[in-house]
Amino acid sequence: MTLTRDALLAYLVKHDHGVVATVSPAGEPEAALVGFAVTTDDTGALELVFDTLDSTRKCVNLRAKPAIAFVIGWGDKQSAQLEGVADEPRGAELARLKAAYFAVFPDGPAREAWPGITYVRMRVRWARYSDFRGAEAVVEELTLA
Repeated sequence: MTLTRDALLAYLVKHDHGVVATVSPAGEPEAALVGFAVTTDDTGALELVFDTLDSTRKCVNLRAKPAIAFVIGWGDKQSAQLEGVADEPRGAELARLKAAYFAVFPDGPAREAWPGITYVRMRVRWARYSDFRGAEAVVEELTLA
């Protein structure tokens, strides 16, 4: 099996929660479960978007050091580990990403009333897909940037 970008996208859109891992400015690892939506930009590059409060340690640390990783899946003997760079989009980019997020989480617009809500985008640069459902494990790595 060869993992294609389209196969990875199809796997990701089946999920709406994952573990996001970041590193604090002091170099300490952190992880949190977040709801996310997957989309593509105008070049076809994969993106993940989630909302958070801008005062959270996760958001503060991403601003200081925007390297980010997601682990998605695992309950069905399949998983994807994604790595990339995070940012907080604005303007038309933010509107596009929020539309994708709200399609997955219809309660998202209600959270916009919370003070300090922000949206974080991860541009996926590298992916590793693992499938342990068969007699032989399948592990594929894909560089996306």
